Amino acid sequence: MIIAVDGPTASGKGTIAKQLAAHYGLKRLDTGALYRAVGLAVIDAGGDPADQDAAVAAAERLDLGAIDEARIRSSVAGMAASAVAAIPAVRAVLRRAQRAFASDPAGAVLDGRDIGTVICPDADVKLFVAASLPVRTQRRLAELVGRGERISFAELEAQIAERDRRDTERADSPLRPAPDAHLLDTTDLSIEAAAEAARRIVDTALARPGA
Repeated sequence: MIIAVDGPTASGKGTIAKQLAAHYGLKRLDTGALYRAVGLAVIDAGGDPADQDAAVAAAERLDLGAIDEARIRSSVAGMAASAVAAIPAVRAVLRRAQRAFASDPAGAVLDGRDIGTVICPDADVKLFVAASLPVRTQRRLAELVGRGERISFAELEAQIAERDRRDTERADSPLRPAPDAHLLDTTDLSIEAAAEAARRIVDTALARPGA
């Protein structure tokens, strides 16, 4: 079984994907982490994440097992991810890694921005998770403050809005719901309620004849 979970920054898709993976006993891949790691690698090397050659080289060297989860969650890494994700050649490299992960017969949950539309268009269940920009900003702000990062609400909101723009307007694999995706708005939902709603969607989808 493949479950695709897409959505914008801080919509709750990662948390939902993690909960679904645990509930159904599936492995999970946070595909956004790949782009964050690539963007951060370019910065660490003194380069510009928007530089195609530098970004492609970093993508080709990426070791999925060596991603520093703590470092890639910074606001800087998030913006760098948005820049490298707009480069088709980088997406081509990382697309291969994502599809290889999803090809395991045991199944998987993948979350990102183009899972249901590009990476796994034949996924058994597709979710598109959304939330309002102010709520997403507040969620990410709480995360960053908890990590000791200092940034204002207004600055972070502008960063997230810019990332939304890049993600939805890029020519290659833009962020958008797959035609057959189930929409889940988490604006007014707790983590527990969002996870429960996602499980209901999956269970209902799997119970359909022919599923």
